[in-house]
Amino acid sequence: MLTKAEQTTEFIIQTVAPIFNKNGYSATSLSDITKATGLTKGAIYGNFKNKEELAIATFTSTVKSMLKRITDHQSQSNSPIRKLFLVTDFYRNYYDYSKEMGGCPILNTGVDAKHQSSLVFQHVQHTITKIQNNVSKLIDAGKQTEEIHLHIDSMLYAKRLYTMIIGAIFMTHTMNDNSYLLETMDQIDVLIRTELKI
Repeated sequence: MLTKAEQTTEFIIQTVAPIFNKNGYSATSLSDITKATGLTKGAIYGNFKNKEELAIATFTSTVKSMLKRITDHQSQSNSPIRKLFLVTDFYRNYYDYSKEMGGCPILNTGVDAKHQSSLVFQHVQHTITKIQNNVSKLIDAGKQTEEIHLHIDSMLYAKRLYTMIIGAIFMTHTMNDNSYLLETMDQIDVLIRTELKI
């Protein structure tokens, strides 16, 4: 069971996360945070050293929730190749899900923090690396189960797939048109079937 202090910390994170994600690091003011939470400046900084620490906590929490959704979706199958198809299946519905959060946290925070906060930006880079590593491991697992060609460069394809996904997310949100995501996921499925799958 969480202590009262831990409950307050979690309340702040959950309340402020969509604001940081939507407005960005620099555009989110302390008054935005106190207004949304109903807490004083002292109460906020009693739980977080500064705005940067709070931004990192909200980003980490939002991404953790998103990655859990992807993992849960992939649990429908034990097959590595099928899990790759479940990744594209997840992102076909990502537009509506990410709109609830104020946009894609990785894309939003990555672009915003690049010139605003090196610490927040490092967390985004770490998250992208983690996602790419997970996809690479999935491809490696597919080689072991003889579902994926052995000659495939796992990390190269992991980077390629994630680049296509992030690009499609950017276009979908920028143009307010989910067809970018849908068509790109179809393209990735073709790539998986024609280049990876045995």
